[in-house]
Amino acid sequence: MRIGVKHDHVGITLASTKFEEAVDWYSDKLDFVIAQRFEAHGSTFVFITNGDTKIELISAGAENRNGVPDSLIASHDVERLHHFCLTVPNMDETLAELESRGIVPFAGPFQVDQINQRIAFITDIAGTIIELTSPA
Repeated sequence: MRIGVKHDHVGITLASTKFEEAVDWYSDKLDFVIAQRFEAHGSTFVFITNGDTKIELISAGAENRNGVPDSLIASHDVERLHHFCLTVPNMDETLAELESRGIVPFAGPFQVDQINQRIAFITDIAGTIIELTSPA
């Protein structure tokens, strides 16, 4: 038997002091909307969506121990989930819009010929790395 899988969501744990700010950041900067908010087992959960993309933000007493990377190479030095990736229709237009919202990439944009894509990397307020990709 082959186990069939389909991606559902990415979960991001946040310090309670940054939780509401993170919900607002994803709404204001990346146009996510709140799909569901609830409390269970002493934690607050917010599912946010943008099209078919779903992210679970979790406030569970985490501490802010991760710094925001200053380069793509430096971001590879920590053993953890490295990033999640969002596809955008046009890299240049998306980066221009993000810049108008106060977000600039910490790496890229780069052309990656092997996969025929352009990529760039931004971070959220907790330092979570978000890759943006578009066709070359």
